[in-house]
Amino acid sequence: MSCRLRMAMVLRSMATALCAVAAAAQAEVSVAPELAQQLQHMASQSAAAATAAAPGARVEVELGRIDPRLKLAPCARIEPYLPTGARLLGRSRIGLRCVEGSVRWNVYLPVTVRLFAQAWVARQALPQGTVLQAAHLMQAEVDLAASADPAYTHAALAIGRALARPVQAGQAVRRSDLRARQFFQAGDLVRVVAVGAGYAISVDAQALGPGFEGQPARVRTESGRVLNGIPTALRRVEVVL
Repeated sequence: MSCRLRMAMVLRSMATALCAVAAAAQAEVSVAPELAQQLQHMASQSAAAATAAAPGARVEVELGRIDPRLKLAPCARIEPYLPTGARLLGRSRIGLRCVEGSVRWNVYLPVTVRLFAQAWVARQALPQGTVLQAAHLMQAEVDLAASADPAYTHAALAIGRALARPVQAGQAVRRSDLRARQFFQAGDLVRVVAVGAGYAISVDAQALGPGFEGQPARVRTESGRVLNGIPTALRRVEVVL
């Protein structure tokens, strides 16, 4: 089934959910054309962003239920919106507000957006400390939105890395499952790249401690200045000014 057809089904489900809200409010609610356009826009944006990040992915949307204990006043028109800071990926919510009624109200509709794509999973149970090889991994369909911890869609990014924790057979290998790479040790000569607004400069420095991927590290430049940065590659530290 194409992503476009699946999203059309999602829109029909959303319209059904809005009708359910209307029934709870004991009012006749018409889904205006502009409302349908807003739903189309919200769903299309979510699908476009998701499929761009994972080509060939398929999107599934599961709508939750409004709390039946809510006593909503009659409403002639309900407007959906995406709450500030929310995104339609994983467990999320869509806001529904009454914009034409004797009493204005606002409720949230739970929604789960699943993003299925090919990712790398453990072929068998792997103990902590295992250095991943190609034979340890296989591709399988994984819900990339199930966790904020990214799953690996490119094996090359995981092969050669050691596991920080055990991984069960069939379990997706995620970023936190791997030990952070060490790019240098205390006393090593490193290259510091300082990045500012529209410019970048680089200088040599000495590491004052070990440098692990993504973790802060301190270095001392030849002038004696101590800088805090993030190791990004072998003997390389990035500092944002």
